[in-house]
Amino acid sequence: MARAQLSGKELRVLETAKPAPGEVPGLQSALEELRKSATTDCRPPVDMALKMEDTGVAKVNGNLLSISLLGILAGFFIGLGAMFCTLVTTDINVGFGLTKLLGGLVFCLGLVLVVVAGAELFTGNALMIGSRISGKIKLTQMLKNWGVVYFANLIGSLLLVLIVFYSQFWTLDAYKVGANALLIANAKVSLAFWPAFARGILCNALVCLAVWLCFGARTTVDKIFAIVFPITAFVACGFEHSIANMYFIPMGMAMVGQGGVLEAAGVTAGQVANLSAVGFIGNLVPVTLGNIVGGTFVGSIYWFAYLRQERADEAVAARPLMTKVFSKLRLQPQQTPYPDAETSGLVSVLARARDDNAFLAKLADNPKQALKGYKLTSEAKAALQSGDIRWLESRVGVLDEPLRTWLTSRLSQEKW
Repeated sequence: MARAQLSGKELRVLETAKPAPGEVPGLQSALEELRKSATTDCRPPVDMALKMEDTGVAKVNGNLLSISLLGILAGFFIGLGAMFCTLVTTDINVGFGLTKLLGGLVFCLGLVLVVVAGAELFTGNALMIGSRISGKIKLTQMLKNWGVVYFANLIGSLLLVLIVFYSQFWTLDAYKVGANALLIANAKVSLAFWPAFARGILCNALVCLAVWLCFGARTTVDKIFAIVFPITAFVACGFEHSIANMYFIPMGMAMVGQGGVLEAAGVTAGQVANLSAVGFIGNLVPVTLGNIVGGTFVGSIYWFAYLRQERADEAVAARPLMTKVFSKLRLQPQQTPYPDAETSGLVSVLARARDDNAFLAKLADNPKQALKGYKLTSEAKAALQSGDIRWLESRVGVLDEPLRTWLTSRLSQEKW
């Protein structure tokens, strides 16, 4: 690849790929690939940002039935965390702070299940804003995903409430578990609009930070530790999570008609009159809006920190209105060092394929989808799919030998 045509990033990729004297280029490349795949280090933030972006694209292109089923699972999983939290904080006498800490710690079960087992959670999907700003997904696609996942989460939460109610779980410890569920729910529906909204912002900032940290994790243990502290913090501090409240509040509503629970809680039915469908919706509206603000804030900040220069041209092209945003923030779209957009796209694909095994796997499985965000002609896409190195070099220049060998062996495989 002609050095004059390369950005600093691509030059560094090629220079680090050069073999030491006396080494076989193909062997060196294979060893380097093995080293990368075997590393246990967490991904750097810039790679986490790219993964956030790719995840958003994958979500909007997912099968609607699968997304709905995974959304139901997420509501069920978060409800399990809320149920566990209710049990652990029942009749506990270890002090206010420690009680909150323990409740937050066990509530982590919900997000651990969502992330590790796999599910679609509305609050975490706020990070799709990164894909939206890059112009890789449409606003309608993002909003559709949010809507489908939100109501699927509601179904999963209500399903768990139904099962828990008929399991008589709330009768444990002489109805004290039910009393705790009642008081937790009553406190939530008693919040005014703006406090609920502000707590929703703080909550989902922490939830999305937990998901963001998981983008950098490489193992299950990594992901669990990434989740524990942010989620424990939001629960312990009393912040509001819309999907958790889809369990907490309906569970409290189910307790209003239970005399033993009211007696154990030391309240009358009149004192928990807010526990109704109106109170439920009155809590969900400000909390949901706050969750959206908090989550999109995290995603937007990281996009501007790590992806703005790479994606500015694409964002402006997709949405001319973004030109004003970049201007006000004193950000300029990255100037491409290549003679045309197609050559720039080819270099980006080659550099990324060389250094990103996940991207390469996407190219192998679904090249059309993987190349969707790049401005390439059908001829260029065909060359990439068939491994036509000669054609590629005619456009981007001669590749350094290690990279050329690697691309030849990987791009020309039959699976393409």
